[in-house]
Amino acid sequence: MGGQRAIYGLALLYSLIIGFSFLFTKVALQYADPIDTLAYRFTVSFAAIGIPVLIGRVRLQWQWRRWLRLVPIGLVYPTAFFGFQAFGLERMASSEGGIFQASVPIFTLVLASIALNEKTSWVQKLSVLCSVGGVVYILVMGGASLHGTSLAGIVMMLLSAVLLSSYNVMARFMRNGYSAVEMSFMMMLIGCICFDALAVAKHAASGTMRELFGPLAEPGFVVSILYIGLLSSLVSSLLSNYVLSKLEATAMSLFVNLGNFVSIAAGIVFLDERLAYYHIVGAALIIGGVLGIRVRTRSRAEETIMERGKTG
Repeated sequence: MGGQRAIYGLALLYSLIIGFSFLFTKVALQYADPIDTLAYRFTVSFAAIGIPVLIGRVRLQWQWRRWLRLVPIGLVYPTAFFGFQAFGLERMASSEGGIFQASVPIFTLVLASIALNEKTSWVQKLSVLCSVGGVVYILVMGGASLHGTSLAGIVMMLLSAVLLSSYNVMARFMRNGYSAVEMSFMMMLIGCICFDALAVAKHAASGTMRELFGPLAEPGFVVSILYIGLLSSLVSSLLSNYVLSKLEATAMSLFVNLGNFVSIAAGIVFLDERLAYYHIVGAALIIGGVLGIRVRTRSRAEETIMERGKTG
């Protein structure tokens, strides 16, 4: 039971990290556009994991066929996910984008049942609906609306939600063949290569290469990039890859919505945003959803122990 608590503790830490990433991303975007921000983000994250590998502090298995099988997960997340999310958010408000982000547990539940044959009880399904409903309720009551949002923006945000759900399922599927460090290394490498290439190509085409390095003179940008590069990208990747090796994909996806709640709470505490009754109602639904999954997982563990006792 103690091990199970530790896994949920790591999942909670993951929620806290991605929850606060929204604040730092908003600061970084004051100095650079989304592509440049993503380029710096994944350059920092890959350097943080690549340097220890290069100097031998972290040892990896270098069979090229093993690494080739990890390319799809790196293309799905972070590359395609953040790409669709960035361009989708350019066509709608961030609060509206949060509605689509909240749908990740629903897509994960469906994909996990198909690809991983994960069976879900009515308790788990209700927990997912509570979590999704809590986020959507807060955002809608706070004024989020899809009225006037472009169709292209909606499609891109839906695709980003499906891609994040696909990552949850793929990481769960690969849990026995790869370590969390190996998956994170490939994910950060592909993100770094793709977004650096996009940023350089964009500035080279427009003749603004000097502007690519301009944000580095701003302390606010540097601090923000260090947070989202080291914690929001690398550490959260290591945490999610590890937790997904121990926890069902559907259960882990609910912590994404818990991270959304942390973002809202951080805005209230640090940005002096107004606390309203619907924040409390929505928080109760989100936390209730996470606890519902926790109760179900615990009961399964107890059933397994009882079955072993009977056979023994």
